[in-house]
Amino acid sequence: MEIIWVLMALVLLGFVLLPFLRRRRGVIEQVAPGHPDAADPANYGFVLQEELDIRMPGPDQDLVDVLDVVQHTQDYRAASQLLAGTEAEGERRWQRVQAFAGAASLELTQRPGGVGETPGGQWLRVWRTESPKDAGGAAVHAEFLVQQAWRTSTPGTDEFRIIMEEAKAACGDAALLAPGDPIPYIVELSVARGLAYPRAEFEQLWLKILDRAPAHMGAHIAALHYWCEKWHGSRELAMSFAEAAAARAPRGSLLAAMPLFAVFEHLPEVNLVSGFYQSEVVTKAVHGALFAVHAARPDDPMLAHVRHLLVFFLVRSERWAEAMNQLIHVDGHVGALPWTLSTDPAAEFAVYRALAVAGYEANGGSPATLPH
Repeated sequence: MEIIWVLMALVLLGFVLLPFLRRRRGVIEQVAPGHPDAADPANYGFVLQEELDIRMPGPDQDLVDVLDVVQHTQDYRAASQLLAGTEAEGERRWQRVQAFAGAASLELTQRPGGVGETPGGQWLRVWRTESPKDAGGAAVHAEFLVQQAWRTSTPGTDEFRIIMEEAKAACGDAALLAPGDPIPYIVELSVARGLAYPRAEFEQLWLKILDRAPAHMGAHIAALHYWCEKWHGSRELAMSFAEAAAARAPRGSLLAAMPLFAVFEHLPEVNLVSGFYQSEVVTKAVHGALFAVHAARPDDPMLAHVRHLLVFFLVRSERWAEAMNQLIHVDGHVGALPWTLSTDPAAEFAVYRALAVAGYEANGGSPATLPH
C-alpha cells in the first residue's frame, strides 16, 4: 500500500513540475498541425515556414538583389557599389556589412575547398586583393573574420584567439581607410568580447563609437553583450548600460528599447517563478520597447529587431493581440534575436507565431479583427 501512495505522489509531483520544466528559455511546445486545437497562421496571410528569410530581420530588397548577383557571379563589385552608396553612420550600412560577411562565411563553411576546388567566399578575397583601399571591403573582411571565429572555433582556445587577433588587425586597417566610419569600431566590439578586453580598453573603444554615431542601436546591442553576466560584466552592469542608453535616447530613437534586450540576455535558464513574464521588470522593459516602436520612423532599419524581440516577450506574457500587431510587421523575415539563437530560426519563429495566433483566436480574435 505504501508503494502505491509513493507512486501517486510522484505522479502528482510530475503534474506540478512539468509546466515549469517546460519553461526553459526559448522552449515552448505547440500542438501538431491538423490538431483540432491548432490555429492556422495562413489565415492571416503569414508566410509559410519554409519560405521565411533567415538572412535578415526585415526587408532590404537592394541587399537581396546584390547578394544574389554576388553569389551567382562571384563578382564583388555590386557589393562594393552598394556599400559605397549607403550612409556610413547609419544602421543599414552595419546590417549590410554583417550580411555580406555572413554570406561569405557561410559559403566557406559549405565549400571549404580542397584539391582543385575553389573555396566558398572567394569573391571577398578577390575584393580585398583587387581593391585594398575600399573601406567597405575592409569592413566586410573584418566582420567576416569575427564571424569565422565564433562559427568555427571555441572561445578561449588558441585557434579562436588567433582568428580574433587577425580580426582586430583588420578592424584597425578598416578604420584607417575611413576615419569617420563607426563600423570598424562596432566590429571590434565583438573582438573585445572574445578577447576579454580590460574595461578601460573597452570603454576607450566605446568612446570612439559614441564620437561617430552616438545613437547607433546596432552598436549598443553589440556593446551590451560585453557587459552581460555571461561575459565580462553582470546583470546590474548590463541593465545600467541599457537604461543609460534609453535615458539619453533622442526623440524617435529605438534606444528606448535597450532595457528589453538586457532583460533578454539575463533570462533564467529555467523559470520557476509564476508570472515571471508579467513581472514588473519585464513589463517595464516591454512598455519601453513598445513606446520606442511607436515613436520610431517606419523605415528605421532597427525597427524589425525590436519588433522580433517584442514578439517573444508578448507571447510569453500571453499578450496575444499585441504580439499579433508586431507579427504583421515582421512576418517573412526571421534574421534577428531571439530566433537566430536557434539551430532552426524559421521553426522557432513559427512556433511563437502559431502560439500568438492560437491565443489571439482563443480570446475572440480573427483575421477580420486584426488591423493591418
